[in-house]
Amino acid sequence: MQTTPKSMRLQIAIFGRTNVGKSSVLNMIAGQDVAITSPVPGTTTDVVEKSMELLPVGPVVFLDTAGLDDSGELGALRTERARRIFDRADAVLLVAEPSEWGKWEQDVVAASAARKTPVIPLINKTDLAAPAPAVLAALKALGLDPVLCSAVNKAGREAAVNEIKKRLLAVTADKGGPKAILGDLVPPGSTAVLIIPIDKEAPKGRIILPQVQAMRDLLDHGQLALVCRETEYAAALAALKAPPALVVCDSQVVDFMVENTPGNVPCTTFSILFARFKGDLAAYAAGAAAIRGLKPGDRVAVMEACSHHAIEDDIGRVKLPRWLRQTAGGDLKIDTFAGHDLPPDIASYKLAIQCGGCMLTRTEILGRMEKTSSSGVPITNYGTAISECKGVLERVLSPFPLALAAYRAARAAAGAA
Repeated sequence: MQTTPKSMRLQIAIFGRTNVGKSSVLNMIAGQDVAITSPVPGTTTDVVEKSMELLPVGPVVFLDTAGLDDSGELGALRTERARRIFDRADAVLLVAEPSEWGKWEQDVVAASAARKTPVIPLINKTDLAAPAPAVLAALKALGLDPVLCSAVNKAGREAAVNEIKKRLLAVTADKGGPKAILGDLVPPGSTAVLIIPIDKEAPKGRIILPQVQAMRDLLDHGQLALVCRETEYAAALAALKAPPALVVCDSQVVDFMVENTPGNVPCTTFSILFARFKGDLAAYAAGAAAIRGLKPGDRVAVMEACSHHAIEDDIGRVKLPRWLRQTAGGDLKIDTFAGHDLPPDIASYKLAIQCGGCMLTRTEILGRMEKTSSSGVPITNYGTAISECKGVLERVLSPFPLALAAYRAARAAAGAA
């Protein structure tokens, strides 16, 4: 992997009406023509994603959207897709013209505020006119200070881009959850054993993204990684002079890991590590407690972040459903959804199960969790669900006391109900 994955980048959405210069602003920031620009309204017909290194902000993805006032049948579809970007955005650049501020802009501010997403207003085309006093007054009333720019004026580009960077650094300084995937769980110089099965789901010649990121995190924290398959796990433990500080496995071999790991050695799964890194592990742990209450005929939504061609014995489409049915003692109605969208009727499900989320940002994962739980549906993820089905969830939550307590409280509440 040569670049930072999109899911690890700051996601910055660019919103505004048609023809306010959103794509020109993106090109200005990028310093190159990455988006098509034209005076014809509706030139941007779908979300344009541009990954870049925006120093000193860091790795980012800009999401250039269609105009929110796009009209007609296709326009409605384009604007609906643009609005979905709110769920992914860590920050919003709201582009307006010097004389226009009204319903469309207010809607963006309101939608961002509802998600606690910071907004940076940009008044573009200032080479043509100065900002109208009414526009400045409306922004001031919202507590917003606009960046003034002309995306086509090369002479003022550097000053405008530097101001945008400064604002982005200020509003995103506290974004994100834990700063480490597992580095904070392992003392410096200690060893973590990573059990990585090489099966049909492992890409040819590579290993999957969460495992790569876990290794990199250990390196960043000055720790040692001992990588093995489950068939070499006993030999790996025997090769160490001291017990490992942590053992991590792929969820599908979690019962094997627990059975063969000394009781004094903390252990967990890659999926649980990412549940903490990308979402709310305590909420996932509490959601896993609902698995024991599933009954034959109940509906379960399995949500995958990436689209892929399912293979024989696919973890999310075959193995996990099989383990859930075994736990429920009968057949379940299990629907699988792939991509960025939640099931439209999420409230009709007894349980939602999110994949590890390595392709999604923390913002999007937390948004999914909030929407699901606000519909009254418990949500968990692959790692916690599989570990619960196999009866080892308490053991693999032991490195995370708050999550373990949330799981026990949810189990107790279910038992008392």
